[in-house]
Amino acid sequence: MSSVATEQTTIPLCVDLDGTLVKTDLVWESLLRLLRHNPLYALIVPVWLLGGRARLKDQIARRVEVDVASLPYQQPLIDYLRDEQRSGRRLVLATASDRKLAERVAEHIGIFNEVIASDGQRNLRGKNKAAALCQRFGEHGFDYAGNSAVDFPVWEQARQAIIVTGSSTLPAEARTRATVSRIFETPQPAWLAFFRLLRPHQCVKNLILFVPLLTAHKIGEYALVLKAGGAFIAFCLCASGVYVLNDLFDLDADRHHPTKRLRPFASGELPLPFGLILVPLLLATSAILAVQLSWSLAVVLGIYVALTTSYSWRIKQIPLLDVFFLAALYTIRLIAGHEATGVAYSFWLLVFSMFIFLSLALVKRFLELDAAREQSRAGIRGSGYGPKDLELVASLGSTSGYLAVLVMALYVNSQEVRVLYHHHTLLLLMCPLLLYWISRMWLIAHRGQMHDDPIVFALKDRVSYLVGALALAVLWLATGH
Repeated sequence: MSSVATEQTTIPLCVDLDGTLVKTDLVWESLLRLLRHNPLYALIVPVWLLGGRARLKDQIARRVEVDVASLPYQQPLIDYLRDEQRSGRRLVLATASDRKLAERVAEHIGIFNEVIASDGQRNLRGKNKAAALCQRFGEHGFDYAGNSAVDFPVWEQARQAIIVTGSSTLPAEARTRATVSRIFETPQPAWLAFFRLLRPHQCVKNLILFVPLLTAHKIGEYALVLKAGGAFIAFCLCASGVYVLNDLFDLDADRHHPTKRLRPFASGELPLPFGLILVPLLLATSAILAVQLSWSLAVVLGIYVALTTSYSWRIKQIPLLDVFFLAALYTIRLIAGHEATGVAYSFWLLVFSMFIFLSLALVKRFLELDAAREQSRAGIRGSGYGPKDLELVASLGSTSGYLAVLVMALYVNSQEVRVLYHHHTLLLLMCPLLLYWISRMWLIAHRGQMHDDPIVFALKDRVSYLVGALALAVLWLATGH
């Protein structure tokens, strides 16, 4: 073996954890889990911080369990580290994260000989990490893999620097301070990831705000359409803020889901602090816009936030109550449409929406349960459903959909419909259209051919567009045109 190769295997390789070995930051990961467990910890965290970052990390790590197996790891780096280990090289996990979390990661990876980490007294970051590694291995007696400018003091004391980054400027600056031996390039956060985070395709659900205008035959009144449009924008901003918040608190469940694991936070594509800044920004902008339209709309928006937040924190884990909450979130949009425009409430519309949206919510749960059964999993992670609930969910969902059609049939024979439609009997044609659409949705879901949220699926489904066009034609004919 050559002297260069001998030196390479005798010099230990120290590896950073946050942003280097994993694409995320375990401090933020553990903090989010703590707050999800009990939001009141937000009052205690600043007190812990007064004792220093090391104490803060120690106190949080004592109270949370991070699923290290599901973390988004830098696989190319891990493959390289495994090769180095096989060649006989000593690997050290050197991180500013708390030792308790770092040891769990090291045990899971199974290639590290030693862990050097923050311990509740000393925050092993930057210069502190450089001093600790020099004390342990001597100046220039180790190689170091890091990912950011915080690692410059460590690279300056290392024999060689290994860089894991998506930045185009970091390697150049690192070369002025250290000998760079290897660079692992990672993609930078893209605008596409940002837009995926906001879920713009979900904005179609907020078109429900225009339904009161449509059913009251006031869709042609410009002033009211403008108010509904403002409410639509407010709800889109609010919903995006809630989706971001949900992604932050649902990291573990998302990472075990076949498609949700690709979401920007779950995959490590976007940093978690970005979401913590974005959530209040989106919610505050939404609230300001809602207040400009009407205080009652702002109250409805506040109720929507309260329902969605409670759903994300706890309700989604309670079988059946979760789908009733999902259905209520759709109906809340109808109420917001009424409050924004001042259009009188329709008893029939509210009852119809309750049944049809409950059916769609149950479709969503059915799809998740069906996927869990296909993968031989015990149930939906983060919920209270099990494999045996699949048939019951399907039965409840289809029944709820058919009850919505019954409400439509009863509406056709009501006094209210005679005021709005000259040929109200024609509205009975809506019933077979709805029956077909609902039955077809459940048939496709049962066959395992629906791979999206039912609303998203309908947006991509040509038959749904055809049924919608026929329904609008029936409404137009019934008005007497």
